[in-house]
Amino acid sequence: MSMHHSDQTHRNLLARIPQVTGRALTDWFREVDAGPGLARFEERVNWLRYEFDLPHSYACAIVHEHDLRRAARAFA
Repeated sequence: MSMHHSDQTHRNLLARIPQVTGRALTDWFREVDAGPGLARFEERVNWLRYEFDLPHSYACAIVHEHDLRRAARAFA
């Protein structure tokens, strides 16, 4: 998993996603789950960017948080 910004920046991006995109973070997680099933982080980021015209930083934050939450569920 590749992320190029700090934890604080990540949290700030996540907080702004609903306002900037008009969609809740959980909606974006559903899009990632329903997407083409790409395995690599950057592939999923690029798919979100081009499919939904998202800025790179927001797409990275969505995919990173999706991966974190999926990993947390696997260990629960």
